[in-house]
Amino acid sequence: ISFNAIDSALSSLKNCQSYINSGMDVATQVALDLVQSSNDEEDVNNMEKVMLEYATMDRELNHYIKALEETINQVKREKPENLPDLENLAQEKFLEMESQNSDSDFQRNEKYMYFKDQLKEMKKQYHDKDTIEQIDEDIAVTRSQMNFICPITQMTMKRPVRNKVCGHSYEEDAILEMIQTQKQKKKKVRCPKMGCSHVDVKASDLVPDEALKRVIDSQNKQ
Repeated sequence: ISFNAIDSALSSLKNCQSYINSGMDVATQVALDLVQSSNDEEDVNNMEKVMLEYATMDRELNHYIKALEETINQVKREKPENLPDLENLAQEKFLEMESQNSDSDFQRNEKYMYFKDQLKEMKKQYHDKDTIEQIDEDIAVTRSQMNFICPITQMTMKRPVRNKVCGHSYEEDAILEMIQTQKQKKKKVRCPKMGCSHVDVKASDLVPDEALKRVIDSQNKQ
């Protein structure tokens, strides 16, 4: 196997990764649809299994890519007289990485963690709403509508983003503008949610809050 063959294998593997990422995005949307429309526990659990399979494939691909890249770099660095069997060398590195696999690896997979987080929020919005409504419908509506209000604009959010660090949500444009303004003053942004102690909100910590957006949209349609 030559360097050229490895380069072409690497670009194919990176293509596969983009397909896995797309698959994870679709699986997330389907799972949220299921909670929103039918709340069928078994179907939702099946989507969780699908996501876990995607995350496992992604980890395997990452290891293979890393093994190939390390092999190329090692050979280029050492410049041996006789070119070793690159395929075997890469396979050894790959198997060594795979032998250290653990479930905690998935906590580093952003799409998998986003899926878990959004699914939890979605279940909370739909399950909790049912239980609270049995107690007092007015309280339930008021309580859920309070979650719809952006702590910055004090208006119902249209495009909520969620802070991965503290879990609070804000209107996307409002929080980004706030971060930009403070950045120009060389200051950090404190989470605008009252009572939150998080003092360094970064744009990189914000993810679309799909679960909250769906609940707000369905409330607006009623």
